[in-house]
Amino acid sequence: MGEAMKKCLPALLLSGVLLLSCAACAPETAEETPVPTTPAPTQTAQQPQTEQREFVLPCYGDQSFHPITGGNRTNLTLAPLMYEGLYELDQSFTPSPVLCASAQTDETGLIWTFTLREGVTFSDGSLLTASDVVYSLQLAMGENSPYAGRFTGVTGITAGEGNTVTITLSAPNGALPALLDVPIVKETGGTPLGTGPYVLTGEGDSLALEARTGWWKGEKVPLERIPLYNVREADGMIHAFDTQEISLVTVDITGSNALGYSGTYEVWDYATSVMLYIGYNTASGPCADQDLRKALSYGYERTAVTKSILSQHAQAAALPVSPASPLYDETLAGTLEYAPQTAEQLLEEAGWSLGADGLRTNGWQNLSLRFIVNTDNTYKVSAAEYLAQGLGKLGITVELEKLPWEDYVAALTAGEFDLYLGEVKLTGDFDLTALIAPDGALNYGKYSDADAQTLLTAFRAAGEGQREAAASALYTHLAETAPFTPICFKNWSVLTHWGSLTGLSPTQQNVFYGLTDWEMGSG
Repeated sequence: MGEAMKKCLPALLLSGVLLLSCAACAPETAEETPVPTTPAPTQTAQQPQTEQREFVLPCYGDQSFHPITGGNRTNLTLAPLMYEGLYELDQSFTPSPVLCASAQTDETGLIWTFTLREGVTFSDGSLLTASDVVYSLQLAMGENSPYAGRFTGVTGITAGEGNTVTITLSAPNGALPALLDVPIVKETGGTPLGTGPYVLTGEGDSLALEARTGWWKGEKVPLERIPLYNVREADGMIHAFDTQEISLVTVDITGSNALGYSGTYEVWDYATSVMLYIGYNTASGPCADQDLRKALSYGYERTAVTKSILSQHAQAAALPVSPASPLYDETLAGTLEYAPQTAEQLLEEAGWSLGADGLRTNGWQNLSLRFIVNTDNTYKVSAAEYLAQGLGKLGITVELEKLPWEDYVAALTAGEFDLYLGEVKLTGDFDLTALIAPDGALNYGKYSDADAQTLLTAFRAAGEGQREAAASALYTHLAETAPFTPICFKNWSVLTHWGSLTGLSPTQQNVFYGLTDWEMGSG
């Protein structure tokens, strides 16, 4: 769920969102502060007096605004103001219907039928049809689409009788709606039309979002017109925000390629499905021993990483699902938290005793682990250093290798590691196939476990009412076999000027979520 903080940031390094499919990616910790459902910034510095200013959003006017095939992240951030999907995900990653009126699946779980909401129109007044939905979803399946990964289990999308769309799967997925927040478009030869509350108008330095008439929800939006500031380079974005020519920016504060903003802003954090984790080489070396991996999993002080190294822009997680999700089993997670005494006991049971020199040994060699991390992100390097120090306190020799991205990927592919610090953006259904399936794209450690595959299949197939139990069963088994150890889930952030607006409740896919509840201020 979103967490908002109001901070004085005299020299805060903020980053544009750059996701890599795998960026390797002490005493018992205290319980984390619960995250509020609705962001409510707390004041840590005196609010400066500001003049009433026009609310302006950034864009790159010379780049595509297409919400499916476009590649500019700033422009894609604007998409939810113009486009809607069959579903949308809230701050807990729970899907709710938008353009979809109802959904049903057959007894096999392979065929889903979605009935569209009646009376929905695009911004030109034309009715939404099943053909528009089929076109949009098929476009999203394209190789170069950022949505392609979520459709690997889809074998067909067709328009059915009436205003229905049928999606056929290769294997049951009870959480398919969580993957269907894809923007639905109508192509017109330029920027496609959408069903959302705003429409793009103008060109060049006169671009703007205009509130449209006939929006099917019939709700009043907080602004009739939102001018767009045409950014030409990253430095221009920084300058325009610092001088308040831009009112709002979205950032991954702990991401790569940091941009430097300075000043005092309101920071609205929100949960993401981006997981940082420790991956293990389960095929060779010391970590091929399941008992050793389980012992190591108790040796990572997650809360220190999230609070001190990631500056609270992350939520510690002992399970491979966001703590904001209802799938996160707090009771199970509590049994898996940082516990150095448990780690020591399990190390002894795995045959690694402390020698007279304070190092772990099995009687003929010391326990030495090669730990690799990608150097492209300084936050990850700092996290890896801290985690390595924690293992060192357990008597384990850790050789931390900091590798450039290309060398890092090469080492992962070749299996030249014992541990690695990884980062992955999971899909909205929190499917772990890429990480634990024998042929998973991110299964660098060559994990293979038949029981895990059975539990994963059951989790994917589970529908509403069974999904939480299926998730707990899967996570319990993964905690025992430890193909990887979750560390945390990152937060991303929205920055606004003091007092410019209230009521934000951003989500990973839509920082304008709950837009009609916004109230404009004087920032």
